[in-house]
Amino acid sequence: MPTRGRLHHLELWVPDLDRAAATLGWLLEQLGHTRTDAWATGASWRLGDTYVVLESGPDVVAAPHERRRPGLNHVAFHAGTRQDVDALTAAAQQQGWTLLFPDRHPHAGGPDHYAAYLEDGDGFEVELVASG
Repeated sequence: MPTRGRLHHLELWVPDLDRAAATLGWLLEQLGHTRTDAWATGASWRLGDTYVVLESGPDVVAAPHERRRPGLNHVAFHAGTRQDVDALTAAAQQQGWTLLFPDRHPHAGGPDHYAAYLEDGDGFEVELVASG
């Protein structure tokens, strides 16, 4: 499969690395990523040839993340079957994630789109998409 145009990595600057590792890192591991590197101000998780970095170094500005401002709104992951999405959504809520749009869940993206929209305590949104 050609690599041109595919995502190489995603780097998210977070206000607190430990808190982000407990939510975002946990979720990445549930989705099959492996924590491959860690340093004083960051860590990375890899799945295949793509990796995700969580970083809270000295260059991170002390301000809350707001997904509705210009910039990154959310990251969406293929999360398996509808049953996989449901199980992961329930487990994520036990890990500090909040279900967004609960009145429209699991079809907040439309009647033909089965997904969970989750937000962690720092305001980062992740969409877990069911295949098929």
